[in-house]
Amino acid sequence: MTRGFKNGILKQSDYLTLTQCETLEDLGVSIQNTDYGNLLAAEQGTINVETFEFHLRAKIVDQYNYLRVNSTEPLSTFLDYIRYEHMIDNVALLVSGLNNKKPIKKLLALCHPLGYFDQLEAIEVASNTNELFDAVLIDTPLSKFISSSFEPKDFVKIDVEILRSVLYKSYLEDFYKLCKSLDATSADVMGNLLGFQADRRTITIAMNSLGTSLDFQERSSLFPTCGKLGPIALSALAHSIDYDQVRSISSKTFEYGVVFEAIDKDTDNLITLEDRFLMLEAKKLVQSYLQQFHFGIFYSYLKLKELECRNIIWIAECISQRQMDKVNAYIPIPMY
Repeated sequence: MTRGFKNGILKQSDYLTLTQCETLEDLGVSIQNTDYGNLLAAEQGTINVETFEFHLRAKIVDQYNYLRVNSTEPLSTFLDYIRYEHMIDNVALLVSGLNNKKPIKKLLALCHPLGYFDQLEAIEVASNTNELFDAVLIDTPLSKFISSSFEPKDFVKIDVEILRSVLYKSYLEDFYKLCKSLDATSADVMGNLLGFQADRRTITIAMNSLGTSLDFQERSSLFPTCGKLGPIALSALAHSIDYDQVRSISSKTFEYGVVFEAIDKDTDNLITLEDRFLMLEAKKLVQSYLQQFHFGIFYSYLKLKELECRNIIWIAECISQRQMDKVNAYIPIPMY
């Protein structure tokens, strides 16, 4: 079933057609010739980028729900873990927005629908630190990723990005542990994919924390430990003080060395480190389909659809802002 869904992922010829559109209305018409069909059929008013984003996300949620409803254990739990990532992002978005006095209704509209859960709206009625801590973390599916040493007073003082990193570290390591308990092929494929996610977060945190007040112990505590970067590399990254050191340490793993080498060759700085990692991730996700009978294809398919959604929104933004010289700077998905 999921391999059948994969056939609906946009091909390079589809992207070529979409990038030739001059208006969002043209984009809506062109996308009808893909697996998305009449994506905007119910829209009566003006079409904007937010319209595309809403319907694209709804399409992903529909397909996810179809898979989840028709699954049994251990696949059901596996699919739940895929949602946890978006729950973490939604919690970080709401906490950050509330700290900046933004209305909860506007924030909820920005949340990813795959990350919705019943307790999310309870954040609005929290009147103190303890209630906010309980509403966001303790009474939610994310409670399993909270360390017993984490207290409500820490929740208010901590930076939102550090909170996100703490949750992601526990999430990735727990998901990795779950995948290793599955069949050998699933464990191998998902171990590779989650290991990459862990290394990407480690390198990104190391880069973003340069020049900040975080000491090496605090930085080290945010690094997931389930990637290809071993204890020595993680310790070295925690002690790194500039870009060159992060680059040198990361490049000892060949595929990350290729990423940094490509950045060095890009003298115009058109493609960021995040974009390079997304390109590598897309390649790994597609390669997971080369093996048979494993859970990794569910993870890969949903990730590829999210990347595809990102690409379409990028094209729509470029059309909307008349930045057609940048319309081809989407992340290519090397479909086989």
